[in-house]
Amino acid sequence: MSVTLVVNPYLDENSTKIRNKNVPWDAYQRADLITLDELGSIKKVDRQPRARVESVLLSEGSTYAQLYLGLLKKVVRSDTQQCLLVWVADALTDHEERIPLFTRTQQVDPDLPYLPLLKCLDAQDEFSQLKASQILTVLLSVEETSILQQRLPPFLQSLAQFITSTTQHKRDVGVQCLESLLARPEVRQAVWANPAIIPGLLDILTNSPGPQMSYQVAFCFWLLTFEQNIAQQIDKKYDIIPVLVETAKTAVKEKVIRVIVAAFRNLVTKAPSANLPAMLVAQLLPFAKNLSQRKWSDEDIIEDVQFLKEELTTHFQNLTTYDEYTSELASGHLSWTPVHESDDFWKENATRLNEKDYEQLKLLIHILQTATDPNILAIAANDVGQYVKHYDRGKKFVTDFGGKARVMELMTHSNSDVRYRALLSVQQLVSQPWVAA
Repeated sequence: MSVTLVVNPYLDENSTKIRNKNVPWDAYQRADLITLDELGSIKKVDRQPRARVESVLLSEGSTYAQLYLGLLKKVVRSDTQQCLLVWVADALTDHEERIPLFTRTQQVDPDLPYLPLLKCLDAQDEFSQLKASQILTVLLSVEETSILQQRLPPFLQSLAQFITSTTQHKRDVGVQCLESLLARPEVRQAVWANPAIIPGLLDILTNSPGPQMSYQVAFCFWLLTFEQNIAQQIDKKYDIIPVLVETAKTAVKEKVIRVIVAAFRNLVTKAPSANLPAMLVAQLLPFAKNLSQRKWSDEDIIEDVQFLKEELTTHFQNLTTYDEYTSELASGHLSWTPVHESDDFWKENATRLNEKDYEQLKLLIHILQTATDPNILAIAANDVGQYVKHYDRGKKFVTDFGGKARVMELMTHSNSDVRYRALLSVQQLVSQPWVAA
């Protein structure tokens, strides 16, 4: 583990400039902001060749870890903070054995090393925010669990802001920090508890990022899916499966497909009943069959694709037409499959929507009330009409669950197909005689 895990041109370019800047350390000493001894130690490393600094750190690493962080705690000028952050990062780069020198500073001062670094996350300049994040990622990646859990939440809040930023280097650093930290199960649970991070990652994927960013975000999802509770709930809560399928379909780099397929394998292994139906609705089976025909340089991807294909095929073969329909409802992604307009299907299955306390009917009406996609709204309105048409008591339950009011609202929708399907549904609701349950 070293700072080089988080690499960004913006940080590299600005770090080079800051190393060569003149910080008025002598003036600080005259103003009693630093001691004479601290000034002497600073002069040994300030704007010195890398080899000279390395020699000093080799013999006095613990002293300098304490010095850098202690100064960072008390200075307020942004240029001085930037200089100290660069020095800390330089000391850690390619020297993971020095990490304990910084984490052990808490034995001398309980505010160190984290309080000054977390304070920098609120700095006015982006460089300090991102450089502090680079360092925090390294330290927290190896920190003991109790301290990690204490210091992680405010850091994750900042990372959530980074990944939802319109600034490319902020998004890049935020995703890389998460990618490193998510190796730890405790971090996965903390990310899962943060309401902004997963939507932020999905938003990146849906806005056509480059291959490297696609890979890094997909890598984050792969790590998250190792947790049983997350694998069980993540698609239901965030609808990630269609986004990952689309990302894999459009990927030009093998590594992007490899990590997404590995994430799918985790989802199937950890929580098959929660994820296989949504995968079938998202057309993952034909895509997996397509992938199995390609040539791959990585053997892991061949094995994972074969696993997915077999699991999805088995699940598909065991599905009835009604199972396929309920899978669509569960996913929320309705499409014009034949069942929606099949009188035979609705004659046979309309009453099954009433099973388990009207579970599927309530789900259909929930989609009708919450969906924004005009195609999904049109299909849901159609299905409500089909249900009422083929179940003589359906009007009462659709009304009781709020479906009638919503369908009537959709008669004035901006989309012509939604209006048409809503009109047909309302005709069924009005024409069918009211039959009490």
